Amino acid sequence: MSKMHRDLEELRTQSPRPETPEPDSRQGRRNPPEAGVQLLDDDGAISVQLESCLKHIFAKYCTPRPSPTLQKKGALLEPPEGAYLTPEGLDAWARDTNGAPFDEATKEEILEFMDVTEDGGLTFKGFMQVYQLQTENDEEETWRDLAAHGFDRTLRLVATRREDADVDPRAAPETSS
Repeated sequence: MSKMHRDLEELRTQSPRPETPEPDSRQGRRNPPEAGVQLLDDDGAISVQLESCLKHIFAKYCTPRPSPTLQKKGALLEPPEGAYLTPEGLDAWARDTNGAPFDEATKEEILEFMDVTEDGGLTFKGFMQVYQLQTENDEEETWRDLAAHGFDRTLRLVATRREDADVDPRAAPETSS
């Protein structure tokens, strides 16, 4: 094999940009295979498991609130049909996720580029769009967000946050018979 041919072969087998992940370790698919879950599916869309987590997180802040009678104890929350985040809900979600509400520029971007109601409330579709973009660009940021809401690397809700460990304040008190 000529030297030039060998150099070309080496270029094909070595990544020209080592900071770029290999196809089997692209953003959203970097969780160890033994974990059994990924944030994005093989087509690059939000995985079913991540969507369930996002529904739970969204439901904690949405309007209208999920019906406590429809929720099973210990089950993930489900947002009601047509639910959205009001500006206050958006701020509360951002504060619980990142420690502070979004700045005005970020809010404007969300309203301009994500799915919102006519009144500017972020819909669940828009919420998923936020996480789709974030996960494609910075998977670890999504993992940090999930951890902030009590999810582990297997996307199970673990009682590590006081809010998730306590009884949901929106739920009706249980009576024992």
